[in-house]
Order: sequence, then structure tokens, then C-alpha cells
Amino acid sequence: MKIEIKKIGNSDGLLLPRELMQRLDLKRGQQLHIVELPGGGFQALPYDPDFERTMEIADEVMDKYRDTLAALAK
Repeated sequence: MKIEIKKIGNSDGLLLPRELMQRLDLKRGQQLHIVELPGGGFQALPYDPDFERTMEIADEVMDKYRDTLAALAK
């Protein structure tokens, strides 16, 4: 499915077709969390503050132990 980025007021936005909103069980005004995938691309998930904090902690751990994690990945 192709979705065009449109100008909405002073911002840019995505207008999601009704059928997509229904299939994804999304509601108007709902917040989404956008996650960058390791192989490229992005994933949109319903926003969850607990998940947001978990991802922040994971980023901190990966930054702090970057060398160790790289060695373990070999």
C-alpha cells in the first residue's frame, strides 16, 4: 500500500485510509511508536510508555557496552 505525505497546516502528515485504520485497529488521536529495524525500514507500533522506557534503556546499554556486544556477536 502506498501512502503519500501531505501538508497539513504547518506540518507534514500521513493520511491513513479507513481500511488500513480498521485492519490495524487504530483510532484517531492514538499515538504510535516508530521503531527503526536493524535490516532497514521502520515499524509502527501503538505507543506504550513502558515500551518507550524499555527502548531507552536498551539504547543506553548498547551504547555503554558496544565493544563487548560486538565481540559477542562474532
